[in-house]
Amino acid sequence: MILVLLGTQDKPFNRLLDAILKEINKGNIKDKVIAQIGSTVFESDKIKTFDFIDKQEIKELICKAKFIITHAGVGTITDCIRENKKVIVVPRIKKYGEHTNDHQLEITKEFALKKYVLPVYDVKNLSKALKEIKDFKPNKYESNNDNFKELVKGYIDKL
Repeated sequence: MILVLLGTQDKPFNRLLDAILKEINKGNIKDKVIAQIGSTVFESDKIKTFDFIDKQEIKELICKAKFIITHAGVGTITDCIRENKKVIVVPRIKKYGEHTNDHQLEITKEFALKKYVLPVYDVKNLSKALKEIKDFKPNKYESNNDNFKELVKGYIDKL
């Protein structure tokens, strides 16, 4: 099963779902596809969709998934890579009305730079990523939370 996660953004992300459907129709995706679509309006008999479910149910789906295709939400990406899952990240883009700015491009670049995820900046390249994901060996995720906590603690201690 391939899991698609669009997050909780109040803007639609049909561009990604349309690209996935195209890959299913071309035969490049043969696995069952389940998609958390949030506020996006989308119907297909080839993709099982749901709006929102609780975090534990999402975690269970992440664990069961062969790999994940997701928007560039930090929480979503880290939830997936903490479970050692292969992840294709497609950032939401402002010019398509998918977000209010392009911060998801920067998020995608950072995670890709560390080789945690496969980035897809243009959905025309999804088919290439679907081929690459089979052999993709993501780096093991290393959280930076401890360093961040020490920085904040040091700052507070100076006050």
